[in-house]
Amino acid sequence: MEKITINYDEILKLIALMEEKKLAHFELEVEGFKIKMCKNTAQTAAVMPDVRPTAGQPQPPASPLAAPAEEAAAEQQAGLHYITSPMVGTFYRAPNPASPPFVEPGEPVQKKQTLCIIEAMKLMNEIESDVDGVVQEVFVENAKPVEFGQRLFSILTTG
Repeated sequence: MEKITINYDEILKLIALMEEKKLAHFELEVEGFKIKMCKNTAQTAAVMPDVRPTAGQPQPPASPLAAPAEEAAAEQQAGLHYITSPMVGTFYRAPNPASPPFVEPGEPVQKKQTLCIIEAMKLMNEIESDVDGVVQEVFVENAKPVEFGQRLFSILTTG
């Protein structure tokens, strides 16, 4: 069996392809060689300039970003953390139909604990918690399709 190698330029080409096709996740496995690339999908809140009307000037209309930004700030202050889907696929709460769900609302979870599986292109991808906490809500029904970035779970963080 011939050993497969990849050089820096080839990796840059794969990254450029991911950007061109707007992919957030890419995996390739060929004869014992495996490469997995994920784009950092952390969303940043838009910062609006502080524009205060002076006397006699009409007040500008409220920004459409203000409500979601305020909501996100309130949720963060409340200690809620959201696990979102890193890919498009089918959401499964359990490893198989006969098994109980990986987690239920009200149950504690730890970092790296499996929360669900997302099937994409016949591959089963385990989605793990990236925080310690307590599951507050499951947003998706079992065996339903999910989109990239869609909320899957809310977790009340601890410590």
